[in-house]
Amino acid sequence: MKNSAYRALADPTRRRILQLLRERDMTAGEIAEHFDLAKPTLSGHFNVLRDAGLVTSERRGRTIVYSLNVSVMEETLMALMELLGNRGGER
Repeated sequence: MKNSAYRALADPTRRRILQLLRERDMTAGEIAEHFDLAKPTLSGHFNVLRDAGLVTSERRGRTIVYSLNVSVMEETLMALMELLGNRGGER
């Protein structure tokens, strides 16, 4: 798994964004309604998630719609579980 995915998952705001996107695709504005953060700050979180491949974005006119990239999310979670499982087995 890429370090960018670990970095993306390390932040509680980004984890919350992923939770929201599990329910449905959302516009940047819809996601922003759930946070008391400046738009540039949220934009930075979206960039980290996108760079890690955990979300995809699609421009629809002046709106950006974000979607959870389920296959990358599953790979990330499986790698994390394997890491935790291997670590626990060494004790």
